[in-house]
Amino acid sequence: MDIGMIAAFALLILWAIAALLLEGPGWVHLFLTVGVSLLIYRIVVRGSPKDPVVRAPDRK
Repeated sequence: MDIGMIAAFALLILWAIAALLLEGPGWVHLFLTVGVSLLIYRIVVRGSPKDPVVRAPDRK
């Protein structure tokens, strides 16, 4: 798990505490949007290959 995923989970936990327990203001929901977006981005980047393999076309 990298620092981006940890930050995403931290934002989601902060959102849950502020929105559900403390009844925070409306801007607190940005934590949810940014946290989910960051988590999806880090999962996609982590799963993609570092150096894509490019093959030359076969000559016949």
